Amino acid sequence: MPDTPEPPQAGDRLVASTAPTRPHRPARPARPAVTPWRRAVAVTAALVRLASRVAALSLVLYALFTVLRANPANVWYRFVAALADRLSLGLANLFEPADPRWTAPVNYGLAALVWLVAGSALASLIRRAAP
Repeated sequence: MPDTPEPPQAGDRLVASTAPTRPHRPARPARPAVTPWRRAVAVTAALVRLASRVAALSLVLYALFTVLRANPANVWYRFVAALADRLSLGLANLFEPADPRWTAPVNYGLAALVWLVAGSALASLIRRAAP
């Protein structure tokens, strides 16, 4: 009678393989504990990043309103214009293109870019303060 395999027994390997065994992956390093200091630093960095983005958004909105010739008597236009004047960082009259309609997008867009870069850099520095 041909050689018949025996049924598997407890402890037998069910899959025969000639491949070498793979080493185990090392365990992931444990995450540092979330302390109140780390939480405060993370919240502060998030608030700084949020404030810089809101400032940049208001500047971009004002530039967009100017290019699209929004109604200056509108309440939203006046609100965004007042906010943009305060947040322009003195860059409102930096460049004067030949077409006056493009003065606001160039200058306020540059101010928005400064807000984004400075906010991200400051948030990064704040995050590095956590031990």
